[in-house]
Amino acid sequence: MCAVNGPARQEALTRLDVLVGEWEIEADFPGRTAPRGRSVFEWTLDGRFLVQRSEVPVAEAPDTMSVIAADPETDGYTQHYFDSRGVVRVYAMTFVDGLWQLVRETPDFTPLSFRQRFTGQFSADGNTIRGAWETAKDTSAPWEHDFALTYHRSR
Repeated sequence: MCAVNGPARQEALTRLDVLVGEWEIEADFPGRTAPRGRSVFEWTLDGRFLVQRSEVPVAEAPDTMSVIAADPETDGYTQHYFDSRGVVRVYAMTFVDGLWQLVRETPDFTPLSFRQRFTGQFSADGNTIRGAWETAKDTSAPWEHDFALTYHRSR
C-alpha cells in the first residue's frame, strides 16, 4: 500500500489491512437456508481506498460493492455502499480492536426509512468475523436483529 496524505490517515488505512483478501460469507436469515457467498477486499487508487465486492447466490440478497475511505474528521471511516438493486447508502464505520461496525442513522442519497447497524468481531487468529445486521424503525426504536453474517477467510 502506498503512502497517503497525513500520518493519521495512513495509520487508519493500515488498520484495515486485516480485511484484505478473499472471504466466504455465510448469512443466517431467520427461517431460510442460504448458500455461502464470496466477499473480496482489495486496495485501489494507490492504497487510498479499500474496495469490498460481495456476491451471494440468493435472489433476495443483492450483489454489492463498497468503497471505504478514512474519515479524518472522526478518526473512523466512511463506507459508500452500492448494490445490484440500484441502492446507494453511506455508512459511518469504525474499526477498533477487532470490532468492525457500520451504522446508518441519517438520510444520505436515499431517505432514511429505517436505521441499520452491522457489528462484527474478529476471531483471535483474524480469519473469522462473526457479526449481525440490525435494524430499527426510527431513532427512538430499539435495535432488532435482522440476520447474522459470518466471514471466513479463504485467501
